[in-house]
Amino acid sequence: MVLSWLLLCPVIGLVVILALPRSAVQAIRLTAVAATGAVLCIAIGLLQGFDPAIAGIQFQERAAWIPQIGIHYFLGIDGINLPMVLLTALLGLLACLSSWSISERQKEYFALYLLLEVGMLGTFLALDLFLFYVFWEIVLVPMYFMIGIWGGGRREYSAFKFFVYTLAGSLAMLLAILALYFRAGTFDMLLLAQKSRTFDLGFQQVLFIGFFLGFAVKVPVFPFHTWLPDAHVDAPTPGSVLLAAILLKMGGYGFFRIAFPICPDAAQWAGWGLAVLGMINIVYGAFVALAQTDFKKLVAYSSVSHMGFVLLGLASLTPDGLNGAMFQMVSHGLITGAMFLLVGVLYERTHTRELSAFGGLGVRMPRYAGFLIFFSLASLGLPGLSGFVAEFLSLLGAFGPWRWQTAVSVLGIVMAAAYMLKVIRQVLLGPLNPKWANLPDMTWWEWWTLAPLMVCTLALGVYPLLLLKLQEASMQQLIAHVTGRP
Repeated sequence: MVLSWLLLCPVIGLVVILALPRSAVQAIRLTAVAATGAVLCIAIGLLQGFDPAIAGIQFQERAAWIPQIGIHYFLGIDGINLPMVLLTALLGLLACLSSWSISERQKEYFALYLLLEVGMLGTFLALDLFLFYVFWEIVLVPMYFMIGIWGGGRREYSAFKFFVYTLAGSLAMLLAILALYFRAGTFDMLLLAQKSRTFDLGFQQVLFIGFFLGFAVKVPVFPFHTWLPDAHVDAPTPGSVLLAAILLKMGGYGFFRIAFPICPDAAQWAGWGLAVLGMINIVYGAFVALAQTDFKKLVAYSSVSHMGFVLLGLASLTPDGLNGAMFQMVSHGLITGAMFLLVGVLYERTHTRELSAFGGLGVRMPRYAGFLIFFSLASLGLPGLSGFVAEFLSLLGAFGPWRWQTAVSVLGIVMAAAYMLKVIRQVLLGPLNPKWANLPDMTWWEWWTLAPLMVCTLALGVYPLLLLKLQEASMQQLIAHVTGRP
């Protein structure tokens, strides 16, 4: 029942918040923090009880849900989804703490926030395709309202665009799920992976394209990425954090959990295309990020670039490449989640995100400057921090099978240094803008939302085996299954 409790804690918090009066703002906030904190505690307990030497599913929970058509409530943990669950639990708590700045309709906001966490956790835990799809779709509703009600700028337009893009991709995925069910007669992901070799290549290719469209919108893969900058810029700060740190990873996770195991021959067939798309994401996202003058939009386009390394690593079908792709999903969640929190800290004080409006804040806000420099260097791939390990492994794994794509992708790292150093220069260096002469530095509350991300980024950069040990056995099993080679 431990996995079910991961889902029940935010559900219980949601019910309590709905029962509280609208005026009990402090009780509503504390309930949300307690629920997300309980999720993190349970996730840490899972980590302690997890055996990384076992490649298969652990902590399985299965119960008949709609037995007439073979749908089960089926949850489980292995080295592929445990890092995602831990990331979701950590960012879920930190983004909830940063949500205390929400000043209107707190009851609705925190209720939707906990529903969003249920959907994210369920997506990573589900091992039944129907259940997976239900959780996948649950995520859309609270995020749509969080952007549309508590966002800024063109929030209604951005929320609509996010919903339509993601729903369109989801429908393609739903068709692939139905085709699988009518062919194999089951929604069980593990059983479908075992039966995958009985599917002919043409059928696998059709399935892979359907799953690809669903996951590519979420990653997002060029040219399905255009919803991302709008959604990020207009979402409230906690919404931007969860979009970048968790929702984008749902797409990458889908390739690891569904597309590759169930369509192994098609995954090999699609390798060249995935490598090219990964290269385009990396280079295109980096160049567009460099051209941005809006701080939040720059970080949003940097996400497009960094998620390209996930595609490149996946395309390699090598141990280094797949380990690098998973490492990048975790590392990007930590670093970009922190960057959006830092943008939020500055925006709440100045009500502008234009980089040209700042300057000289390094002296005025030394604590803020320390965090911004740290996470900017992590984002550009400084050795000793998690971003370097992730990108290095992805490039190392992809260089063998996809040499020219990998060589071109290195340009993205150079451009990342350019746009992140641009941020440091325009925000922290130079003469202080007199308008910000009395700008207060970070509070202890804001400090605590960023400190855990700093510790994790540094720990994974210095000792990457903390994560690699968790995922190694499952990655080896996945590669053996897809390629047919031990």
